[in-house]
Amino acid sequence: MAQCLIGCGSNTGQRRQQLDRAIELLRFMPGITLLNVSHLRETRPIGGPVGQPSFLNGACLIETDLCPHDVMEMLTAVENTLHRERDQRWGPRTIDLDLLLYEDIVLEAESLSLPHPRMSTRRFVLEPCVEIAPDVKHPQTGCTLREMLDNICSPHLHVAIVGVPGAGAPEVAAALADATLARLVHAPAHLPPINSLSALTVNGERELENEWRKALVACAQPLAVADWPADPHGTVTDYWLTTVALAAAEVLPPQALDRFHSDFSPIAADTVAPHVVILLTTTAAVLEERMAFCARQAALHTDIFTDLAALCASTNRGTMNDTQAIDVVAALMRLQKRLVGCLRPQQKISTVESFRPKSVVMLDSSDIAQAALDAVAAVEAMA
Repeated sequence: MAQCLIGCGSNTGQRRQQLDRAIELLRFMPGITLLNVSHLRETRPIGGPVGQPSFLNGACLIETDLCPHDVMEMLTAVENTLHRERDQRWGPRTIDLDLLLYEDIVLEAESLSLPHPRMSTRRFVLEPCVEIAPDVKHPQTGCTLREMLDNICSPHLHVAIVGVPGAGAPEVAAALADATLARLVHAPAHLPPINSLSALTVNGERELENEWRKALVACAQPLAVADWPADPHGTVTDYWLTTVALAAAEVLPPQALDRFHSDFSPIAADTVAPHVVILLTTTAAVLEERMAFCARQAALHTDIFTDLAALCASTNRGTMNDTQAIDVVAALMRLQKRLVGCLRPQQKISTVESFRPKSVVMLDSSDIAQAALDAVAAVEAMA
């Protein structure tokens, strides 16, 4: 039998009665044993249309012999019984039932993601879960739900907006800091060339290694523990120090990479790690479009996609042909894959690693404006 955590919410009609009815329907479903139910909490709506009513939110712990997809179908059937409508993203609803965790399964399918991809930054989800299952571990972080709740309740929250150059991290970070009044820290140094062909053409091996170490030291400086202010509104950064190490692995030869990693560990130990990472992902086609935009706008000194423009300028001293552009995009996509694998591992991890944040949200940044709105909603959900 597998244990599952179910998130429950309602913000239209007779909210309490609808939630009670949903729990009763679950209780009598074949293959389901209801183990525990949390108290209900009143919460304001996050994202979605303006002016919708407040939610009542809770959670329940069940035991089942159904597979994850069958559990999801059962939850959908209960929602349909209680007249759930799905015509608007994050819109008002009579009932909302989410499969948050199914044992320690990590699953990414078109119709179902496990663990629930946004649970780690939603206080209205974590609080009722901690009430009934505080020591259950999140399989992608190795942290307990209590530790995850404590993490987003930090009085001086550090949120890092992370993505490959061109994904929009500086733009989304600026919008988030503006919306939340947080302190904004931009990356003080851009990544050196990350496509190996250009990197080794422009620099010798030792010079290349020194260039990456300089980037590491520069990016670590604003994150130094000794100088970190206790800002009541928190801090938003548009980079994550570990990205530098992941990118260096794309171009540094094995011995140079070993030396770089030896330098990285003590430098990173003296920095403030993010409580939350918002990972921006996009497609190769979008990156190609944004590279073309940077090339067209170079003479105008635009401040949009400056990280990508800097990377392009540093590649083969700024004169890229089509083959080199394709090489750069391929390298960026490989780096994005490394970031996703590091932050959203597709298997259970057995140990908590200090570099891995306890809370991660992944957003599609093909539409920068929508990504900024989603990032603001993710942070508002922690309050």
